[in-house]
Amino acid sequence: MLSISWMLAGALALFSGNKGGAEAAYRPITTLSDTLHYPEETHFKNLRQLTFGGDNAEAYFSYDGKYLIFQKTNPKEGIPCDQIYIGKIPTRADEKFTPKLVSTGSGRTTCAYWLPDGKHFVYASTHLNAKDCPPVPDRSKYGNRYIWPLYESYDIFLADTNGVIVRQLTHAKGYDAEATISPDGKKMIYTSDKDGDLELYIMDLKSGKEKRITTAVGYDGGAWFSPDGKKIIWRASRPKTPEEITSYKELLKEHLVAPTNMEVFTANADGTNIQQITALGQANWAPVFMPDSKQILFASNHEYKRGFPFNLYKLDENGKNQVKISRDKGFDAFAMFSYDGKKIVFCSNRNNGGTRDTNIFVADWVD
Repeated sequence: MLSISWMLAGALALFSGNKGGAEAAYRPITTLSDTLHYPEETHFKNLRQLTFGGDNAEAYFSYDGKYLIFQKTNPKEGIPCDQIYIGKIPTRADEKFTPKLVSTGSGRTTCAYWLPDGKHFVYASTHLNAKDCPPVPDRSKYGNRYIWPLYESYDIFLADTNGVIVRQLTHAKGYDAEATISPDGKKMIYTSDKDGDLELYIMDLKSGKEKRITTAVGYDGGAWFSPDGKKIIWRASRPKTPEEITSYKELLKEHLVAPTNMEVFTANADGTNIQQITALGQANWAPVFMPDSKQILFASNHEYKRGFPFNLYKLDENGKNQVKISRDKGFDAFAMFSYDGKKIVFCSNRNNGGTRDTNIFVADWVD
């Protein structure tokens, strides 16, 4: 759940394969339609595009399934870097998706997630440090490698749907972001580098007490609870050779990370029994449990040597029976199921008129 614009901008700059939405295939729609997905995408029905333009991503359902919260960058609309928006999901073909800004409009934000009451959410923001967007790292200094910035000014906040910040949840110096909430609304899992590495922490929201649950060298992030609340799932890098470890730590000292080699891990909800689920190579990330809390959905580029496109895949929690779900030639990721298991939301480069825009799509899920 690190900022979408870094994943997209870096991937698209390095791998100019985003032609799945070429001009001839640009199909703006105003009615519910199945024309937006490929024949092989048999698990999607009534696929609808909700946004048109900019980078729209990390869109997640409210517990009642009526709203989405997401982050958006669109310089053409005066949004130079990610801010958080909430929008009601259209229920009629003629109804538009009209999201409203709920972050401060200052700094940069990432990784918003609902609380069960539907009136509050958590998100990370740099707005306490500066009103402007934080500077973008110069990749030429690092051999033009694909890197993400770990802004030290990110902290996590609890806010209401009017955009009022109720409480600051993290205060440590360093990167605090990538938060999601347990199904019962009592705990928050997030990523921080406050102990010198990118680790996962679980916080009790009422008391503020927390527990660090990962210790291995490498980036641990983008964690979610299973729908039944019994397990967690996340993405992680595990540098192994002395050279890989040195490279990772050197970037970390400069508040950077190279997220090009990641696998999917799971554990019990208390952090015990950590298991590596995938060993596919390249970038396997944005994993979530499916509604049964047993199967897993994740995004990956492992099929493509050039590192692009990204598609969605599902597999059993033991890493077996992998099935390819999405087929776009660009970017499909950040999937989430509604809490009743009937719908799926994800973000994609499809139908973008040959641009680099990433938009939000909602569909009925077909088993």
